[in-house]
Amino acid sequence: MVLCTIKGQRDVNLPTTINILHSNMKKIILLGAALICTLTSFAQGPRVYRSEFLTYDKREDATADRRSETARYSDFKPERIAIAGGEIRYVQKVELDGTMNDYNLFFHLENVGMAYTLFVNNEPIAEIEDPYTPADFLLSPYLRQGVNEVMLGVRQSRTPQLQENLFQLDFKEFENSYFFAQRRLSVRDFDLQLVPDTTRQYAKLKLDVIVANDFNFEETIQVGFDIYDPKGKLKEYSVNEMQVAGRSIDTLSFNPDIYHAYDFRWGDGKTPLYDVMIYIKRNGMLWEYIPLKVGFGKTEYRNGKFYRFDEVLHIQKREHFNATPDREQTYKEIEQAKLRGYNTLCPDYPQPKWFYDMCDKAGMFVIDCANINSPTNSSNRAIGGTPANDPKLVDEYLQRVKSMYYRSRNHSCVIAFSLGGESGNGYNMYKAYEWIKSVEKRRPVFYVGAEGEWNTDMTEL
Repeated sequence: MVLCTIKGQRDVNLPTTINILHSNMKKIILLGAALICTLTSFAQGPRVYRSEFLTYDKREDATADRRSETARYSDFKPERIAIAGGEIRYVQKVELDGTMNDYNLFFHLENVGMAYTLFVNNEPIAEIEDPYTPADFLLSPYLRQGVNEVMLGVRQSRTPQLQENLFQLDFKEFENSYFFAQRRLSVRDFDLQLVPDTTRQYAKLKLDVIVANDFNFEETIQVGFDIYDPKGKLKEYSVNEMQVAGRSIDTLSFNPDIYHAYDFRWGDGKTPLYDVMIYIKRNGMLWEYIPLKVGFGKTEYRNGKFYRFDEVLHIQKREHFNATPDREQTYKEIEQAKLRGYNTLCPDYPQPKWFYDMCDKAGMFVIDCANINSPTNSSNRAIGGTPANDPKLVDEYLQRVKSMYYRSRNHSCVIAFSLGGESGNGYNMYKAYEWIKSVEKRRPVFYVGAEGEWNTDMTEL
């Protein structure tokens, strides 16, 4: 074991270290990242599509979101180094210890403000044209022992037609961008619901925990959870052991009954939330904690109407509602919308995670929306006449819809998904609709530009 000192923390025993060096070369210690690994089924190249979450070393830090107390976390605070070929370039150095072979290093990036190219050691590994949607990357396959450079080339988007007339407010540059490391045998995603049982007498917790093993050989891991009701009473807990084959993923499902849940209905202005904690153990040692919140309820869409607890839910929507850089002001605006009779917010593009957390807390519904808005020539159905019917852009459309869906799907506030604003219709929107319907079985998908075609579940909201 290597004894390391984390700035601002007490001494902790860590098996390995990773150093993030800022422009002044001041070192911040993190846990190490694997030098060679593959994130099976979760990435196209370095891009990772999954729920946005962090892991914490201790339960109390997870509950309080104390990231500074988590050894494997560090903010992204790059140095601006140059303007080259129309790109503004930012760099941060990442130093990997030679013993780092048990960890994956992830990079979460948001509030860049423009499109960008991501470089590792001067090699471009990702091109991101969407300037608004946060993104996650697995860096480990591109890193080497010693000092590495993670660089952004910030530039104009090559697909500006996909966000016509949309302007994100000026957030602090790179706010909430960070590195963090997970063990190569760890939780990679989850699916969380707390819904009425078929008899409508109690609740069913539906928790699927996806575990990935990036080692070459079978590993044993214990995955546990507990759930507390909104008054702080422990309702259920469980720890299960599973064997995960090398270079593979597996899913562990928990489906306990949660009694007296009808005392804590969530939604349409009601705000009680259950606390769920996922944690993992190996060889008797707790590894990581993932804190979640979930509201009890189920929103269904059938026969042209939304239903909540089998009663018609009358949607009163506030359109074009986007987060401001001031979190306190954003929450006040959400509360004000409730007072004015709105129960559903419709943003123009994916929002920061804390926005969905606020809507969960406020009991406000959300129809989430991909960053696709290209109204010019939207009625032109010729191939290439509108971006929606230009097959060369299909991958970009799918990336934007995937990144919207996976980030927000586990939030209780999200009751439907929108493929974008009015942007015409065609091949790319057909493919986007087909993809999201292949993974989303319970919530409707809405597209205002379908104009009577088959790629929308709702004709109007």
